[in-house]
Amino acid sequence: MENRSAGDLLKRVRKIEIKTRALSHQIFAGEYHSAFKGRGMAFSEVREYQYGDDVRSMDWNVTARMDAPYIKVFEEERELTVVLLVDISRSGLFGTRVQTKRDMIAEIAAVLSFSATINNDKVGALLFSDKVEKFIPPKKGRSHLLHIIREILEYTPSSDGTDISEALRYLTNAIKKKCTAFLLSDMLDVDRDGNPKYADALKVAAGRHDLSIIRVRDPREASLPPVGLIHVKDSETGEDAWVNTDSRAVRRRYVEWFRTADQTALGLFNRHNIDSVDISTDGDYVKGLMALFNKR
Repeated sequence: MENRSAGDLLKRVRKIEIKTRALSHQIFAGEYHSAFKGRGMAFSEVREYQYGDDVRSMDWNVTARMDAPYIKVFEEERELTVVLLVDISRSGLFGTRVQTKRDMIAEIAAVLSFSATINNDKVGALLFSDKVEKFIPPKKGRSHLLHIIREILEYTPSSDGTDISEALRYLTNAIKKKCTAFLLSDMLDVDRDGNPKYADALKVAAGRHDLSIIRVRDPREASLPPVGLIHVKDSETGEDAWVNTDSRAVRRRYVEWFRTADQTALGLFNRHNIDSVDISTDGDYVKGLMALFNKR
């Protein structure tokens, strides 16, 4: 990613904060609260029994001491720990329409962060390429959230590739208690046959944490335009080749490969009861996130 001045970065962060904070307050806060529950019910107080109260909540010790019926009152134990697993590999710099995948991911991460903060949840972030580049432990506070957004926008990875398994294994080892985790990536960590390389790690992480996947894609990734003989290079592996995009057979094989990879990944998510949503760089992520929340 090109170097930017500190002033330009602050302006970008501030712009994202204004936009996403407003969205979080106006649209997402209630949906987020409903979709992602707390750990259960926690004791709040004791009060006198009222007609219609559940007798199973009776506090017999206080009742005996006060010589009048008292019950225990419980409230939802709301606070969650939210961890954002953010793909910052070089493929995130791709974008042909409105913005790059990484810029879109940064906005979505900001919305999720502010929504979590409104609900008094702690937020952390794990930035990864083909290794864990940076782990920001969960905390509260505006300055902490802005730090996360800055890192997502500007952190320069030391590696170019993608290894989702590495990120999921780190999450499993670093966060011992169950957390709410969002994996933001194009999820194009697959073999030549389109099979996800992260299947085993995903199964383990989904069994321990409440995991949701947000796949951010660019519309140009699903097909090849007929523009003649082109030289292509994988931004992550460095492999290059000449491709004749005028060939219908070549374009068809690519579309079939992409569709197979896409459907195989969705089948994997469904098998492990993982909620997911696809968001395009030229699309409306508000509708995408609402659809994700409404699935729950």
